[in-house]
Amino acid sequence: MDADQQQLAAMMAAQGGKAGGAPSQEEIEAQEEAKRNAEEQRHTMLTACMTNEARERLSRIAIVKPDKARGIENMILGAAQRGALGAKVSEERLVELLEQINEREGASKPKITIQRRRPNLFEDD
Repeated sequence: MDADQQQLAAMMAAQGGKAGGAPSQEEIEAQEEAKRNAEEQRHTMLTACMTNEARERLSRIAIVKPDKARGIENMILGAAQRGALGAKVSEERLVELLEQINEREGASKPKITIQRRRPNLFEDD
């Protein structure tokens, strides 16, 4: 994954060094290919690090909150690169990660307050 990022950074640096500033069609295609390769490698690593149930749950989360799902993916991939994952991430472990992220972001459960009207017992009609 680092090689793809270095390749992309080198392409961007080469693009910035040009006087014209407009990337050629080949450079655009090369950048898109590098992005596709990086995403494919990311997907392969996630497949290796997660159980099927956890991947399914994460894909459902990605439908509703794509940035939260991306953050969880980054957390899992970072732990895998550090060697902190003992086994594949299960659905239960994924739920724990979600709770950790919610606590870190300060997001609490929605609070619902119900205000009831009190009958006025002393009112004369």
